[in-house]
Amino acid sequence: MKDVLNVIEDVPDYKTFFTVDELKASSEKLAHRYSDRVEVLNIGHSRLDDPIEALKIGTGPKQAILFAMPHPNEPIGSMALEYLSSRLVEDDSLLQSLNHTWYLIKCIDPDGARLNEGWFKGPFTVGHYARHYYRPASYQQIEWTFPIDYKTLHFNSPLPETQALMSLIRKVSPDFLYSIHNSGFGGAYFYISEEAPSLYNGFHQLVASQGLPLHLGEPEAPHIPKYAEAIFKITGAQEEYDYLEQHTREDPADIYKAGTDSFAYASRFCHPFGLVCEVPYFYHPAIEDNSVSDMPRREAILNSIESEREELNFLKEQYNNVKEVLTVISPFREAIEEYVRFFEYHLSAEENWARTELGAAEKATVAEEFDNMRIRRFYQLFPLSLFIRLLESEMEARGKSSILSSTYSNVNDAFTRQVQGFETEVDYQVIPIQRLVRIQLGSALIASKHVARPPGS
Repeated sequence: MKDVLNVIEDVPDYKTFFTVDELKASSEKLAHRYSDRVEVLNIGHSRLDDPIEALKIGTGPKQAILFAMPHPNEPIGSMALEYLSSRLVEDDSLLQSLNHTWYLIKCIDPDGARLNEGWFKGPFTVGHYARHYYRPASYQQIEWTFPIDYKTLHFNSPLPETQALMSLIRKVSPDFLYSIHNSGFGGAYFYISEEAPSLYNGFHQLVASQGLPLHLGEPEAPHIPKYAEAIFKITGAQEEYDYLEQHTREDPADIYKAGTDSFAYASRFCHPFGLVCEVPYFYHPAIEDNSVSDMPRREAILNSIESEREELNFLKEQYNNVKEVLTVISPFREAIEEYVRFFEYHLSAEENWARTELGAAEKATVAEEFDNMRIRRFYQLFPLSLFIRLLESEMEARGKSSILSSTYSNVNDAFTRQVQGFETEVDYQVIPIQRLVRIQLGSALIASKHVARPPGS
């Protein structure tokens, strides 16, 4: 562990996130300076024809694919790969000790990343982040558009960006696959593809070394298996399908419109060790408080569902007011349409799970209560901001009409109220980018050493 901490100690004190163009320029500069050590692979193009590049570094026997921004609002990984790429070519002893050939993709979704660049340079507040946030509909997310045929679910329309990653996976057959996500608010947590008890303490120590909490609130979904505190099993579309099948009366294929994930796809061709490390931009110490609260866990979950349902109904009403006059083909529109059409099914599934599988008397921990009563309110800001950006794109293209203007005012007022309420109620802390990069980089080093270790050692 000491060697990992020594490497991550040198991560620069980044003050902002790099734009797509800045990442590309940095890669070109690195490849020019170290042309004998870096190979730039053009693995494909985005839907808007941006090139997608992988940096190939090293010649070790183990193959590693690391890709950042699988969701375009998650740029911490791009900064981790920015540092890792330069460190590997400048530190031959580190490169040799890791025993891998590295394929590093700093940005797998350049189109989506550009729609987030409004917040990349700060200020880093909840309101500014949410206002400039973009995340596509699920069927337009690179991470969730890998092919799958499972029961009634048939998805075979991978995006160009996904196809680029698929081709690299088939070519390389990675031993280590790291999809570098990050969360928005909470604590640090991890997903791995298999039980690996030898890693758990290292991951926990890594987070503690940066003075950050583990995420001890709710898992991202009820069906996700837990290996240890803040360490979970990677799951894909099959597990989501089975969960929806159990807790709704609908055909899951009518609710879930995306594909499966990168690890599930890679597992068809090889046996990689998969890693996801989720770290947030903002946190509050309550997220690591495992003491028992006064609130039943079921009540906390149902309260959050009711709050999200109220917002959903509000946005449905506002969307119905304008849907007949919308003319602009917009990524914001597709994200909002998916939300208003399908989110209720996911809320109903979670409600059924909470009512049938949680005991009425089971108390929530302080972390679980905070997650449900505060952090979920943070995530409620994003549908509002996406709707605002949808209306702005429409008005910019065709001018303001009375219905567009009034709807914009309604949604913008709701967004402003919720931001002000959250900022008032939650005394959150902004995490320095350097610490977040250290954790994502450190987890990659820990996992790669695990992969390179001889069997049985």
